[in-house]
Amino acid sequence: MNHRKLFVFSAPSGSGKTTIVKHLLNETNLPLSFSISATSRAPREEEVDGKDYHFLSVEDFKMRIEVGAFLEYEEVYANNFYGTLKSEVERIWNEGKAVLFDIDVVGGLNIMQQFPEETLGVFVQPPSKEELENRLRGRGTESEEKIEMRLGKADEELARSSEFDAIITNDNLKIAKEEAYQLVKKFLEL
Repeated sequence: MNHRKLFVFSAPSGSGKTTIVKHLLNETNLPLSFSISATSRAPREEEVDGKDYHFLSVEDFKMRIEVGAFLEYEEVYANNFYGTLKSEVERIWNEGKAVLFDIDVVGGLNIMQQFPEETLGVFVQPPSKEELENRLRGRGTESEEKIEMRLGKADEELARSSEFDAIITNDNLKIAKEEAYQLVKKFLEL
């Protein structure tokens, strides 16, 4: 198996991407490690630096941008950055594992462009926009404003699904998990 691979999983919020990524990380026969993103936002109460995110100050984040420390990054809101440190990918490859990303569509496409031969880009889509809205509302964790914002962004993200190597429609989670497993396993064997 070739471990110097990158697996990009992208999707609109509520598609089930994170659930699928966690499933893959629990498959002990897949040599995968999760890429921990960097962010300039403050940690939430339960979040741990170096486990959930690499928490950086805005100044530190901008300095790292200037010196080329990021594989990809995005300023989501003013002075609210998210990105992937090159050192994170090297750390995982040095452990003899492939890198698994749970990342937004723009970031995922950026990684795919930089490493076209080493990357498998997988887009997880909901069975319908209505189902996506039901899932977001069913979480009960976000305001109406945030739900509407996520649904608006979902239209843009769904429009870019064809730019990925594979699309998994998550209308049956068990089947979606198995499809993801088979895609990763096959790409590792190349």
